[in-house]
Amino acid sequence: MRIVELNENSKKNILEDLLKRSPNNYDQFADSVNEILAEVKKNGDDALFAYTKKFDGADLDASNILVTEEEIKEAYDSLENKELVDIIRKSLNNIKMYHEKQKQYSWFDSKTDGSLLGQKVTPLERVGVYVPGGKAAYPSSVLMNVIPAKVAGVDEIIMVTPPGKDGKVNPNTLVAANEAGVDKIYKVGGAQAVGAMAYGTASIPKVDKIVGPGNIYVALAKKAVFGYVSIDSIAGPSEILVIADESANSKYVAADLLSQAEHDELASAILVTTSMELAEEVSKWVDKFVAELSRTEIMQKSLDNYGYILVADTMDDVIDAANEIASEHLEILTKNPFDTMTRIRNAGAIFMGEYSSEPLGDYFAGPNHVLPTNGTAKFFSPLSVDDFIKKSSIISFSREALEPISEDIQKFAKAEGLTAHANSIKVRFEANSCKK
Repeated sequence: MRIVELNENSKKNILEDLLKRSPNNYDQFADSVNEILAEVKKNGDDALFAYTKKFDGADLDASNILVTEEEIKEAYDSLENKELVDIIRKSLNNIKMYHEKQKQYSWFDSKTDGSLLGQKVTPLERVGVYVPGGKAAYPSSVLMNVIPAKVAGVDEIIMVTPPGKDGKVNPNTLVAANEAGVDKIYKVGGAQAVGAMAYGTASIPKVDKIVGPGNIYVALAKKAVFGYVSIDSIAGPSEILVIADESANSKYVAADLLSQAEHDELASAILVTTSMELAEEVSKWVDKFVAELSRTEIMQKSLDNYGYILVADTMDDVIDAANEIASEHLEILTKNPFDTMTRIRNAGAIFMGEYSSEPLGDYFAGPNHVLPTNGTAKFFSPLSVDDFIKKSSIISFSREALEPISEDIQKFAKAEGLTAHANSIKVRFEANSCKK
């Protein structure tokens, strides 16, 4: 794994490399995505079934696009690892308990003058969850996207996921969806599935918000339908940044870097340290693990393209680099990780200490693993209950409360040239204003 001296030039070059992975840089796919979306909008189910046949090789129609209770039971029976159900239930419980602490409630504040202000919190009515299929089936992502919506109180949660050529859905995905409480599961994927949820078809209802990861076609489709529906984010490739000093275990660091590099060739794995000795040891362990583990080719391409060991002069330089990169996952393996954490401004999720590796967050700890990528941790947050609610302001004034400020409101409105605004206040305090 390459070792690079951290300076302004190297930091700039690395940031430019990382930004190349953004979905915003794949406009060559946009025309294809827009064509698919237009067809789904125009022709509904017919387009949906045609694209599923074309891209997934599955024959679908209105009679079999919806996953049945029998198919769900079959999924449980066909699990290769029967223990997975219990593991899913344990993980689900941890995720639920964490997200319940995020719940917000309506509030009202009244005064003796007859004014009342407040905020009404309302769950979204219907949410669509996209789940990748095939070899990229991640039941953990089902839980992370569905549970916050359930905790928020969403009325209906539908899920879409691409089928195999046999028209069946990955059993791990079906089991996770059933355990999480998904209301309806549809066998469709790709940009066409996003379009169906955004516009609605005869088989798939229109949703209020679309969440969940997918390939570049799914990402660009979500971007294109924003406005018809809300979306969570435009997810980019996975990434990890490890902050470590001389006290860190080099073997642990190497293992953690590869836990993200194995996702895909565009994944990023970066170590920033003040110790050249640690850097060299980590590089050796990385080479050893890459040779031993599966997905060797993927990991090697990820490291060759977007893997770095950055050696800095001071811990201040390390912190500055970490905040500038704003990684999806940030591990802190230092003598005092809590002190280091207080200096971190930009990160999706922060893991502190040598027994808090990134996979703990992916599967079991409870915090959401749907996180901002590609530097968007500077202004975005992890998926949460907040993503599945909306807020309405409540305003109620009596005549006694409005009268003392009526002149101020009129003057403010006139200053903006909005005389009808001013008049709306004025008429309430004219003679005989109380008469209808």
